[in-house]
Amino acid sequence: MNKQNRSLKFKELRKEFKEFTYDSYNYSIDSKGLKIEFTFKIDDFVEFHPKIEIPKQSFIDFNRISTTMMNQLVFSIGMVELISYWKAICPKKLIIKPFNLDTNQINFWKKIYFHGLGEFFYLNEIEIDMAGFMEILPNSNLRMMQAETIAVDDSALIPVGGGKDSVVSLEILKGIGDNLALIMNPRGASTVTANIGGYKGRTFIIKRYLDSKLLDLNEQGYLNGHTPFSALLAFVSFLAAAVTGKKYIALSNESSANESTVVGTMVNHQYSKSLEFETDFRNYTQEYLSTDIQYFSLLRPLSELQIASIFAKNSDYFKEFRSCNVGSKTNIWCGKCSKCLFTFIILSPFVSPKTLEEIFGSNLLDDKELIVYFNELTGKSDVKPFECVGTVDEVNAALCLALENYNEELPYLLKQFKRKNIQNCSQINKETLLKKLEEEHYVEDGFYKLLLDKLQS
Repeated sequence: MNKQNRSLKFKELRKEFKEFTYDSYNYSIDSKGLKIEFTFKIDDFVEFHPKIEIPKQSFIDFNRISTTMMNQLVFSIGMVELISYWKAICPKKLIIKPFNLDTNQINFWKKIYFHGLGEFFYLNEIEIDMAGFMEILPNSNLRMMQAETIAVDDSALIPVGGGKDSVVSLEILKGIGDNLALIMNPRGASTVTANIGGYKGRTFIIKRYLDSKLLDLNEQGYLNGHTPFSALLAFVSFLAAAVTGKKYIALSNESSANESTVVGTMVNHQYSKSLEFETDFRNYTQEYLSTDIQYFSLLRPLSELQIASIFAKNSDYFKEFRSCNVGSKTNIWCGKCSKCLFTFIILSPFVSPKTLEEIFGSNLLDDKELIVYFNELTGKSDVKPFECVGTVDEVNAALCLALENYNEELPYLLKQFKRKNIQNCSQINKETLLKKLEEEHYVEDGFYKLLLDKLQS
């Protein structure tokens, strides 16, 4: 289906289908752990039942929090989960049956949905504003949510995805406190990097199960696209911190996540990793869930270049880390996508070409077929890749610095870059780039010192 047809499909679906209903959630706790199931409905057309499971482990105590708090947390996870199903048909009305919501909460959720679906709207050529895309109708007969006190210690929960960023967080916090790693739907790289970081047997596992009926709708030509997964992870990690008594949730989102993907717009593939989302989430959870758990990104003061410079000092992870979404199911670097190319580029100033070739299977800067992604990453196109990649300035700086690591013939893409950017490269100062820190962040002083020590070591 081409873009014009998808845009028309959106309008037709909005006329045919009227309501998406968050009908209910159910959870049970037994000796095996926590099981959650949500019920979402679109008119009388389809009913979805996504599930989440948290296996019981020695460091988890589901009785640490009240029944009221458990209900509020489970409900909130469902509020994020529903957007993956809503977007298939996009009804104008969202009916919330399990809870009442005040105006502030309604605005919070509309903002997450709208900006979290920015890429979805853009790629499907759907022109709509935040006011008009959805009306949220809560159950006014039920009670409102209220923040509660949760007993916590001073340690952290560290979400691990298996890429270089979460590896850097693991290393910064290594040996500090009674920390736990957290992995949703474990795969090779996430499990192995957590183990290398010292978290074998200390990893909080979440299993998420999509309803196959959503995939069926996708195959039938209903709408599909990117959703704010990191927002789901945020609420799930809040539940995880609550039942393990961890005060901190230490994310690995860097300053680069704030840059829009489409120049001159608010469309950002990484919206739910941005500082704006982080601020909103912190405010929301402190007002409606608990002030005792602090959600923040440990790496927010850092650029992608600085993260790469720290990662490059930890060669134990070189053969095991992965950031390629295309190859995630088979735990490989596909070597043909923008994420692979970006990761290769950002590490190039700090890791030798030979070692990078061993990691990725070839020198990606010598692959002419990657020129389109190369142009997107370096700002030759108006749209960056819809992936979690660094800023255009960071990519260009990394390529300038990478020139120093080649004594022989330059690889094809780097040769093209040098020819057009040699004057700009002469102005790049590596020391300055690696010392400058972003000032807007929520990293507390103790963590900030650990970060600085690791950057300067």
